[in-house]
Amino acid sequence: MSVATVPATVPDCLRRIRVEEYHRMVAAGILREDEKVQLIDGMLVAMTPQGRAHAFVIQELTRLLVRQLGDDLRVLSQLPLALAGDSEPEPDLAVVRAADAASSTRHPAWALLVIEVAGESLGFDRQTKTALYARSGIPEYWIVNLAGEAIEVHRDPDPSSGAYRRTFAVHGGDALEAQSVDGLRVDVGVLFP
Repeated sequence: MSVATVPATVPDCLRRIRVEEYHRMVAAGILREDEKVQLIDGMLVAMTPQGRAHAFVIQELTRLLVRQLGDDLRVLSQLPLALAGDSEPEPDLAVVRAADAASSTRHPAWALLVIEVAGESLGFDRQTKTALYARSGIPEYWIVNLAGEAIEVHRDPDPSSGAYRRTFAVHGGDALEAQSVDGLRVDVGVLFP
C-alpha cells in the first residue's frame, strides 16, 4: 500500500477533522484503536505496513535509545504525539520528557527528537511530516532512509515556514550524535547490517 502525500491546503470540498473529533470517532467505535491510521493536518492517513527491515531498525533504535537515556526521558515507540489541534501523528520513535509521558489522560504534545523509518513512506516523511514537525517546533527530526541506508537529519525548525534550516545525511560507518538529546549517539552502520 502506498501512502499519499497530504496536500498543504485542503480543498473546500473536504472537511478537516480535529483531534477531539478523532478521539470521539475512536470512542464511538467508528475507528478502532488498533486501526492503522493517523491524523495529519486534519486528514486520516493510512499507515504503511512494516516490512522486516523497517521493524528491525525500530527494534535496534529502541534498544540503543533506551540504553543511553536517563530516567528523565522516555522513548515512545509508535505512540501518538498531540502536536496540534488537527494532527496526532504516530512516529516510529519519539524521545519525550518523562513528565510529558506520565499522563494517562493525554498524549505528549512535544518531543525532543522524532524518528521515522521510511521505506515506501519516504516521500510522505520528507514532505508532509517534515513540515508538521517543523511547524510544531520539534528541535530534531531523523528520517531513517532504508533504501539509501542513511539517516536524514533535520535540525533548527522554523515553525512559521514549516521547514528545517539545517539538513544533512549520515551514512553507514559514521556515527550520529543528537543535538537535542545530550549523550545520545547512534552508529548508523548497526541499522544496516
